[in-house]
Amino acid sequence: MLLELSGDLQTHDPTIIKEKGKYYRIQTGPGIPLFVSDNLKEWKEYGHIFNDSPSWVKEKVPLARKNDFWAPDCLFRKGSYRIYYSVSSFGKNTSAIGMCKLSALDLKSKAFTIEDCGPVLCSGEKDDFNAIDAQVCSDGKGQDYLLFGSFWKGLQLVKLNEEGFVQEGADFIHIASRNLIPNSIEGGFIYRRNGMYFLFASHDFCCRGLESTYKIVVGASPSIEGPYYDGEGRPMLQGGGSLLRDGNSFSAFAGPGHNSIFEDEDGKTYIVYHAYDRKKGGRPALQIEEIKWKNDWPYLEE
Repeated sequence: MLLELSGDLQTHDPTIIKEKGKYYRIQTGPGIPLFVSDNLKEWKEYGHIFNDSPSWVKEKVPLARKNDFWAPDCLFRKGSYRIYYSVSSFGKNTSAIGMCKLSALDLKSKAFTIEDCGPVLCSGEKDDFNAIDAQVCSDGKGQDYLLFGSFWKGLQLVKLNEEGFVQEGADFIHIASRNLIPNSIEGGFIYRRNGMYFLFASHDFCCRGLESTYKIVVGASPSIEGPYYDGEGRPMLQGGGSLLRDGNSFSAFAGPGHNSIFEDEDGKTYIVYHAYDRKKGGRPALQIEEIKWKNDWPYLEE
């Protein structure tokens, strides 16, 4: 069931983290927009992480729009917040995933500092993958992985070193694909629970307003590296994925997708995503729902 939200809810590709009792939301947009909430329901804009594109972006992704960042992910490691973000141009795989480090999420605090660390992974026309839609996930034993991919070869994993960059010599691990032309899968997110890894992903097409066909699917594996299977035993490498939300779920919204997972301090787990508001002409809006579990499998209440 959807939470009742208010305030500034326009969003694409949102993710939420918590610091010192406040909820922070980052998302696709100029400078990586930041929003804040005291209760997860009422949101207001709080600023932008970047004032301009880092100097390396023009060299790696010449066609990227200035100061335009996609699908950020945030986690806390070694005393700072690492934000992974994508730069690209729509429909092309000349792309890059960059990283910056923040001392705090409160941009207005005196202790706030930011350090851009440059590109973590790049792709180009000769590659069979697209270096966007980053999420950093852990195997629970101290090994972080970068989950990434959009269309092309689908979703892949690669090990990161302790500093958050791709581990030298690490193999790419292919974990999900539609095996279609175009291969319409992206926005992957891995969540670990009770020794299982749940891979959430978006199938079909985003960013078409009320014509968007995005839908959220899920599969699971006892290993972070897969293979992942949906609730009916279909491999996600061959198009599998149990449906969680699609455009038929709620009459008021179309094209739900590009989710992240947020676990609050009270133990509740939420799925965070965008969908297109039919009452507002297809405006992309924030959606937050508590994930329920039955027989150790996630589901969403109507």
